[in-house]
Amino acid sequence: MADPERLDAAEQRFVHALIARSPELDGLISLAREFRNMVRCKQADRLDGWLAAVKGSALAGFAGGLVRDLTAVRAALSLPWSTGPVEGQISRLKTIKRTMCGRAGFELLRHRVLQAA
Repeated sequence: MADPERLDAAEQRFVHALIARSPELDGLISLAREFRNMVRCKQADRLDGWLAAVKGSALAGFAGGLVRDLTAVRAALSLPWSTGPVEGQISRLKTIKRTMCGRAGFELLRHRVLQAA
């Protein structure tokens, strides 16, 4: 899915060799890059066309997952807010909990979280 300009010469040769052996892969790569650009540029208006384009392709399962929660996907592509910082804090908390191996109670967990901050 990386931009072709960001690939070094060896990676570009590898991608071209893959596409030469499987021409349908070229279309899948294009669809994946289109989705990536749609997300990065927050282009919710292109979502319906993209979902129609991936029907019957290897990305149909992924698109089906998006359709199941289409309202949230549209909101993510059109609203300026992100849950990224919250997700990062949740991951940090889970990491701390895993290192404790379930042996400590809430007070020790609270102390470790506040100490780490």
